[in-house]
Amino acid sequence: MNSSAIEPCPIRIVLVKTSHPGNIGAAARAMKTMALSELWLVEPKFFPHADATALASGAEDVLERAQVVTHLAQAVAGCGWVVGTTARVRSQYYWPSFGVREVAQKLRQTAQQTPVAVVFGTERTGLTNEELELCNALLHIPANPQYESLNLSQAVQVVAYELYAAGAAALPPTVRESPLATAAELELLYAHLDEVLEAVGFTDRRGGVHLLKRFKRIFARAELDHLETNILRGLLAGVQATIAKANP
Repeated sequence: MNSSAIEPCPIRIVLVKTSHPGNIGAAARAMKTMALSELWLVEPKFFPHADATALASGAEDVLERAQVVTHLAQAVAGCGWVVGTTARVRSQYYWPSFGVREVAQKLRQTAQQTPVAVVFGTERTGLTNEELELCNALLHIPANPQYESLNLSQAVQVVAYELYAAGAAALPPTVRESPLATAAELELLYAHLDEVLEAVGFTDRRGGVHLLKRFKRIFARAELDHLETNILRGLLAGVQATIAKANP
């Protein structure tokens, strides 16, 4: 592979509530070997830390530039497509699910127009349901069914390699009328939708799944752009105005 063909692009690697600082350093090293540099850390237990620096082994610059935030929403706020990694297939959810090679190609393509992110959960339990709600899709790395336990930095290395390989043959970006809606814009849409659902009394929670979560999954599959998000929020504002007129 010709490394000169790999162009930098805004792909964030996000580590959530990492317990062991050595995993942060090893992840940084995995990133740098595959030409990734945007590391975001959400509530790391220990950072900065000597173990992180030691295991970075030449990728200290990635650690120095790492963005440390307190909430996952901050780490993905400007991203148009967010992929959450999971150690198991979550069939009870409705997010689109991709294999690692497929998702790498889509991330590379999408990153030509908007920042994207791959999110890794804490070592012991992975991503919570609430954290998954901030993602547009899921990524599961298949492994030996008798021993599927990948170390966090190993999982980062697998994804980073596939991103690197996909970069040499990245497809041209899909031409869009408007850029993909960012995670922050989608959260505003969901909050607005929740207000309207409550106002019209449409809050059926049969089956144990909150109705708003169903809508989030519908929109995740739709891959809304900025213009479509504004149209939907305009519609919701219109509903609220009609309710206000009917109840002066």
